Amino acid sequence: MKDITIGIDIGGTNTVFGFIDSEGKSWGEGSIPTQTQERFEDYLKDLYKAIDQTIKKSEEDLHIIGVGIGAPNGNYRTGTIDNAANLRWKGILDLAKLVSEELKVPVKVTNDANAAALGERIFGGAKDMSDFMVITLGTGLGSGIVVNGDLLYGHDGFAGEVGHIIVRPGGRECGCGRRGCLETYVSATGVKRTAYKMLAKHLGDSSLRDVPFNQLTAKMVADAANKQDLLAKEIFAYTGKMLGEALANVATITSPKAIFFFGGLAKAGDLLFDPVRETLEKNILFLYKGKISLLASELGDDAAILGASALIWNEQL
Repeated sequence: MKDITIGIDIGGTNTVFGFIDSEGKSWGEGSIPTQTQERFEDYLKDLYKAIDQTIKKSEEDLHIIGVGIGAPNGNYRTGTIDNAANLRWKGILDLAKLVSEELKVPVKVTNDANAAALGERIFGGAKDMSDFMVITLGTGLGSGIVVNGDLLYGHDGFAGEVGHIIVRPGGRECGCGRRGCLETYVSATGVKRTAYKMLAKHLGDSSLRDVPFNQLTAKMVADAANKQDLLAKEIFAYTGKMLGEALANVATITSPKAIFFFGGLAKAGDLLFDPVRETLEKNILFLYKGKISLLASELGDDAAILGASALIWNEQL
């Protein structure tokens, strides 16, 4: 019999899950659409059915010891999803309680960035670190902060929102309701907004001028920059500068050994890393200069599942 945890990642479009052992090996994976059911309880029934079907396909005798779930606005303290903007079910969703009652095992819940940080510590590049950060760079900017070996949750379970540090007072409107948040500048969406601001500001040639706004992606900007498009390179220099300045401030409080980057925008590589590193070192307190490593996540394509699974393994290992 093989002890495994179920790692579940609830995304706005799809929910993915996997059966993960203590070494990070997957013994089966599956997915369902997230938002096809009007009632949250019916969505969970679909999820239980998919999990059961996937377990039955396994050639190994799997023993589930717990379930870890990464979810939008997932609250580690209460096990709930609290008013997630990108899910159709509103209010407080008692996720951990409902899943635990059905599967008869302990259930832990947090947001996807915190799950990624735990995954990095249990299965990735932070195995020997007790102080580090994970920055997830996708449609928005998420963050998981580990201090003295423990995730930073705060009294209400929502601490560590680096993406919502105000970096430009009165700046770009953010989905959180404020203006000038870091994620409005440093995210796939932020890169897109910066691109159109710079296209309007500069008259120089750029392949990006031929792309309609609703079709432009951060990857297109990265591809153009790698082909030496000067405007695209300037966009990434600006984005990296914004991130480096913000991380210099956060690092002054947490003193991390490393900052890991994960997500689609992080795949831009040195286009992003170089200006972040330069700006971080320029602005960091002298006590921390040269001490913080900027690293790509080592979790790979299964990061969301591994991170969620690590919520349980973190208490077992």
